[in-house]
Amino acid sequence: MVNVRPAPPRRSRITSAQMATAVSSDVRAPRSSPMGEPSWKPSPGTRPFDWTCPIAGGADNERMISVGRAGGVLMLWAARFSGLRGDVAIAAVTTAATLGPLLVPGPRAWWIVALGALASAPVYWRRRAPMAVALFVGAAMTVMVFWEKPFLPFGPLVAVYTIADVSPTWKRLAAIPAIAVIVGVSLALPGEDSEIFRLIGTAFVAAYALGTSARANRSRTAELAERARRREQEHIAAVAEERARIARDMHDIITHAVGLMVVQAEAGPVVVRSDAPRAEAVFDAIADTGRGALTELRGLLTALRASAVPAGEHLGPAQPSLDGLASLAERSGLDVVMTVEGERRRISGSLEAAVYRIVQEALTNVRKHAGVRDVRLQLRWTARELLVEIADEGGGSRRDSGGYGLIGMRERATAYGGTLTARPGQDGGFMVRAVFPLE
Repeated sequence: MVNVRPAPPRRSRITSAQMATAVSSDVRAPRSSPMGEPSWKPSPGTRPFDWTCPIAGGADNERMISVGRAGGVLMLWAARFSGLRGDVAIAAVTTAATLGPLLVPGPRAWWIVALGALASAPVYWRRRAPMAVALFVGAAMTVMVFWEKPFLPFGPLVAVYTIADVSPTWKRLAAIPAIAVIVGVSLALPGEDSEIFRLIGTAFVAAYALGTSARANRSRTAELAERARRREQEHIAAVAEERARIARDMHDIITHAVGLMVVQAEAGPVVVRSDAPRAEAVFDAIADTGRGALTELRGLLTALRASAVPAGEHLGPAQPSLDGLASLAERSGLDVVMTVEGERRRISGSLEAAVYRIVQEALTNVRKHAGVRDVRLQLRWTARELLVEIADEGGGSRRDSGGYGLIGMRERATAYGGTLTARPGQDGGFMVRAVFPLE
């Protein structure tokens, strides 16, 4: 015996048009207006937000949704433009996306279309007055939804995006409670449109979030550009500083070495006739000076040709140190009396090189301009500073204060926070004094 179960009743899908005919009696049916289009008005005793949104069914409904989606895509496309072109493109697309769904199912009353235009076209001025535009298009959209609910409120969404993107902090913060109220009201609204209003509330939150993200991205881009600009300026300054240092080194090397070689070469013919062994020493000194100058110049040329230098590595020849001052004084061709006072402190190699070059240039100037051989070289160490003084007893008014040598000495002292004074001495002669802080 076979038990035959009755087939379950077939469930039928209710179309949106059938649902529209099954609503309660307090939702009115469309009446013809004098212009021939549907006129949607509430029945007595009903609240505006209890009405059913007048969306056409079937193919018209699909076309309306397609127009709304196309409006969203066009909004994203228009956002690619900037400046006046961008404002015009976004305003045009926003207006088209708002008015398109009103016209696709059929013509509406002219004042509904006018409200749609007022709720979208003013976004052209959104960057000039974000809050004013937001209030205006929001008010127009609020009035419009009493008769016609759009697919999405594109105008207010663009306005909210702009507030989050370009407005000051206090205006952006003031917009947050307003958006929260919109979302809260959307969640609390009754009727079959509650899901639509939840979607709209979410859309406002998304618009604000996208505007905030665009603002953050723009700030980040500006920050990166500023960092790149600072790095470029620092690089240019470093290159200029290195070139100035190399120029100072070349000046010191060439003037000191060549000047010393000239003095020794001039003395050579005189000495060779009276004291042959001494003449031989003079010529050896000339050769040593020339070889030393060539070595230092090769180092400078290597530095100029270098394409990349590791961080912290010195360009140019090996840096001289304070230990070489005695040898420098001995090879200067002058009678140098060197004194050191105080306990020597540990300082950087670059500072030692700067002190050495200042002494070297000062001795060169004595040999070129003073007309005397006696020179006093003093180094005085204290807890806070290092004083270097070079003094002679020659003519005190013969120095050219604008010469490259004095300029280079001042630049070296200033580079390490020090000072350099070059002036006639109190008892005649000329004095160069450099003071370097040690703390």
